[in-house]
Amino acid sequence: MQDAVPMLRTVNVCKSYGDHKILKGIDLEVNKGEVLCLLGPSGSGKSTFLRCINHLERINAGRIYVDGALVGFHERKGRLYEQNEKELCKIRTKIGMVFQSFNLFPHMTVLENIIEGPVTVKKEDPQKMRQRAYALLAQVGLRDWADRFPKQLSGGQQQRVAIARSLAMEPDLMLFDEPTSALDPELVGEVLTVMRDLAESGMTMVIVTHEMEFAKNVAHKVALMDHGCVVEEGTPSQVFEQPRHARTRAFLGSIT
Repeated sequence: MQDAVPMLRTVNVCKSYGDHKILKGIDLEVNKGEVLCLLGPSGSGKSTFLRCINHLERINAGRIYVDGALVGFHERKGRLYEQNEKELCKIRTKIGMVFQSFNLFPHMTVLENIIEGPVTVKKEDPQKMRQRAYALLAQVGLRDWADRFPKQLSGGQQQRVAIARSLAMEPDLMLFDEPTSALDPELVGEVLTVMRDLAESGMTMVIVTHEMEFAKNVAHKVALMDHGCVVEEGTPSQVFEQPRHARTRAFLGSIT
């Protein structure tokens, strides 16, 4: 049975920069263990929405809940009050994020990159974290690369280290912002394989991607965004094989 509380629930999420509206009322739910793939053209608001989930971007209206807890704000008598940095940090430890450009610390080894967050933020024991880091590197196929520096790795290897680094925080929810878009085509598969394995292990994931076959085969839900709105949402078979909206049909037609 699915848990009664969604791992992620967003209610009327809006985001603007001045008069420019980026998100125009996003309502989505992702249950524990589900994978949601966000599709859509560039500039549709997908990456901004992802950054709002962990409050890297401050929303202008709406609510975001992760595992039932309000993200970024306290609510008292119907009004929202922004959380302080300590409270935000606690929420963010539950939310892993993998970016397009890896964002590894160039002066640290692969192993040091992975243990830095848990030791600094969660005050984990460094020796125990080293053991866990080796296990995570084995999980992403890089057990023997622990002492290398990021510049000594390919793009695909760096992205797999970034995934291991996020997993080291033991998040409840993983966010992926076009994790293969900066990679050469021959390196995409190795990253998608790691993500597919994560999905099969039951990790809850929200993935912004242009990899349509991956979305068809791995996602439980697919949502198409355009101009800051969710145009269509459903299972991969519904969205890819029987799209209801003309905008969805036009988007899918443009990429096949």
